[in-house]
Amino acid sequence: MTQTLPRSAPVSSGVSVGGQAAPPEHLGLISGGLILEGLAPGQLQGWLARVQLMVKPRRFEHVMRVAELAQDIALANGLDPWLAYWAGVLHDVARDLPDAELLRLAPPECEIDAAHPLALHGRAGRTLLARWGLTGRSLHERLMLEAVEDHTTGPRPGNGISACVYIADVSEPGRGVNADIRELALHDLPAALHRAIVSKVTYLQGRGIEVHPRTLSTYHSLR
Repeated sequence: MTQTLPRSAPVSSGVSVGGQAAPPEHLGLISGGLILEGLAPGQLQGWLARVQLMVKPRRFEHVMRVAELAQDIALANGLDPWLAYWAGVLHDVARDLPDAELLRLAPPECEIDAAHPLALHGRAGRTLLARWGLTGRSLHERLMLEAVEDHTTGPRPGNGISACVYIADVSEPGRGVNADIRELALHDLPAALHRAIVSKVTYLQGRGIEVHPRTLSTYHSLR
């Protein structure tokens, strides 16, 4: 699949509405009206190339659909589309690692983690990205890292970029499900997140399946 940079859009960027319009030479590298601190264009393209090497080809296609949908959701809701795009690019970086490596990078927090190491790939991804130099030293990095970490269980309150990636991950067109959530997110992200989380928890509880504590925390924060 062809590697692409975020699509250009004539909007002010920002973690919330506001900020200065991006000069053309920095489109795709903007966050909160500022160039992502300490990151050169080559580093961002380097992330894309490394993700492509880390995941299976079909997974990479999913990653790019998530990145593009997260960008669209952010743009529609007054959030930073470029930050959402790059968080989407990075969200599944650890998805195809072996279970033993996931457990090493993200020691289990609960019985669900221990029994199902795949549930750890968000936290493992954050650990891996820290080794790539994305340490959370700026607000923009922290928002991206939280989006990667939380995309498996649900976004923590206050991080709209994480909500964009979470919704994009569960509803991107290639999955063939949750089209209603995708369409809702394009004009009302909080309502879409509420629907997605409540539906997931209700489904699992109705079948007697234990819900991850982090998902329950997100669920209760939305009630």
